[in-house]
Amino acid sequence: MRTAVVLPGTASDEVFVRSVFEGPLRALGIRLAAPRPRPGNRLVEAHMAALDEAAATPVLAGGISLGAHLAVEWALANPDRCAGLLLALPAWNGAPGDAPAAVSARLSAQAVRDHGLDATLAAVDTEPWLTTELNRAWRRAEPGLAESLDIAATRPAPELADLTRIAVPAGIAGCRDDPVHPIEVARTWAATMPRAKLCATTLTALGQDRESLGRATVLAWLGAGGVTRMEQ
Repeated sequence: MRTAVVLPGTASDEVFVRSVFEGPLRALGIRLAAPRPRPGNRLVEAHMAALDEAAATPVLAGGISLGAHLAVEWALANPDRCAGLLLALPAWNGAPGDAPAAVSARLSAQAVRDHGLDATLAAVDTEPWLTTELNRAWRRAEPGLAESLDIAATRPAPELADLTRIAVPAGIAGCRDDPVHPIEVARTWAATMPRAKLCATTLTALGQDRESLGRATVLAWLGAGGVTRMEQ
C-alpha cells in the first residue's frame, strides 16, 4: 500500500491533518502517516526526519501551509524518494516578507509572549470551527508555541525557480476566501510546476467538512497524473 506523509501547518497538529486527508486517501487505497509535530526550535528538523523515516520506498509527501512548503523542500532534496506531492494552502514563495501568513504568525508569537496563551486565544476573532482547532492545537504546542510561530514567520518557502524542478505529479489546493493563504499563491505554484494541477475550494466548505480540503488536494494530484494503488 502506498503511503502519504502529510505535515501540519504552523502550530497546527496531526489531528487536523487526519481529519482533512485520512478519508480521501483511504478511498484510493493510500495509507496516511500524519506525524505529530515537535513544537519549538526543532520543529522543521522533526518534520523532515519524519519524511526521511517513512521513505524507505518512495512516498507521497504533503502538507498544509508551512507543511506544504517543507514537503516541497524535502522533495527537492530527495527526488528519488518522492512519488508525488499533496500541497494544501501554500502561503508564499521565497522569503516570507509581509505575506499574510507570516505576519499573522509573527503577531501571534508576540501576543503569546506578551499576554499568555489564554488571553491570545480569547482575542482570536475567527470562525467557531477554526477557534476550536486553534484552542486544541495551540494548547498542545505549549511551551514551544511561540518558537514554532517564529520559525514559520521567518523560514523561506521554495523559490519559483525551485518549483520548476519538481518532476512528480503535484496536487495543489487553495481556498478562494482565505486571506491568510491567498489562492493566487496556489495558482502560481500550479502554473510553475511542470506536472501540477490546482483544485479550489473555500474556507466555508472546510468549516463544514474538513475532508473538503483533502479531497480538493487529492483530486488535483490525480488530475496531475497521480497513480493510485488500484491503477498500478
